[in-house]
Amino acid sequence: MKGLSRALVLVAALVATSVGAFAYPLLARGGEWLGATWQQRWALAALLLVPLVAWRGTVGEDARVPRLRLGSVRALRLGPAGARAWLRDLPGVFRAVALVLLVLALGRPVSATIPDATHESGIDIVLVLDLSGSMRAVFDAPQAGPRLPGKRPTRLDTAKDVIRDFIGRRRTDRIGVVVFGKAAYLLSPPTLDYALLDTLVSKMSLDLIDGNGTAIGDAVGQAVARMRRSDARSKAIVLLTDGDSNAGSIAPEYAGHLATVVGAKIYTIQIGDGDDVDVQDGIDLFGQPHYVRAHFPVNPALLQKLAADTGAVAYVATDAKALTASMHDVLDRLEKTRFESSAASYEDLYPYLLLPGVLLLALEVLLRAAWLRRFP
Repeated sequence: MKGLSRALVLVAALVATSVGAFAYPLLARGGEWLGATWQQRWALAALLLVPLVAWRGTVGEDARVPRLRLGSVRALRLGPAGARAWLRDLPGVFRAVALVLLVLALGRPVSATIPDATHESGIDIVLVLDLSGSMRAVFDAPQAGPRLPGKRPTRLDTAKDVIRDFIGRRRTDRIGVVVFGKAAYLLSPPTLDYALLDTLVSKMSLDLIDGNGTAIGDAVGQAVARMRRSDARSKAIVLLTDGDSNAGSIAPEYAGHLATVVGAKIYTIQIGDGDDVDVQDGIDLFGQPHYVRAHFPVNPALLQKLAADTGAVAYVATDAKALTASMHDVLDRLEKTRFESSAASYEDLYPYLLLPGVLLLALEVLLRAAWLRRFP
């Protein structure tokens, strides 16, 4: 009869402790536990040890209590007795339930909140940047009097700064980048990951690809290919170049025709006006850059035709300010289309299991050391 009473007390203690321990995480996060994902599922296998720990901390404790043979137990008939005798299994219950909580916390439950769909306005843009050898020409504003010695910014340096500023000001426009010299290469498809775009643009250099040529047709064709499956109402290709098309397998005029097929406009920005420019030609005896005059031919008629045939505008930028103004004027001329975007947030739930688990372990230690200490 005493064994049955002890079993009932043990079951009641397990139920009461479990309800109290799991009340906090359930009240704090509610239904999120039903949709939680477990990042470390393998850790949940440790739950198989819980029955052993429960037995070891309750009934199993009796097997480790020292015993003494006596001729009569009449003197001990009245002991042990009282509340402490009935609750002697409570520390073992606390340890078992704490183990369940800690193992679940080790499984790292994560809650993925339902994403909120938002509608944003944006434009699909592909920036097409010339990386041919002519982009090493100096591209700074005229300055009266002698110029201070030192390296002067090139057309590429200025274009990179303007593009990075352009990307940094965007919020809902999908932007891609194509670079070209003797051939064209996709640097990034249209994306909203502006941090990645900024990193890629910042690392561009003239020795990245073969710059012994200017394949404008191939570059525009590469950009058009990125626009084929775009669902944006406004599609823009912004071509930044300082030379004439003299390489590649696609004629610029045909690439312009392909742009009209997909509904993309080609905004052309001619960097420089075709006059002689300074180009660095090594370093002098004092370690300072040495510059020489050079001429790089441009073809404004071709750029104007590409823009006109697609219903866009052609620009000429002779300095960084004009280049920046040209880039932003492109956006002002485009209609925005609405994109539906959603973002889900993730939150670790294990702290809600860890806290009651640690508290139960601490309570078990206190009970074993004080009120429910076994003797001998």
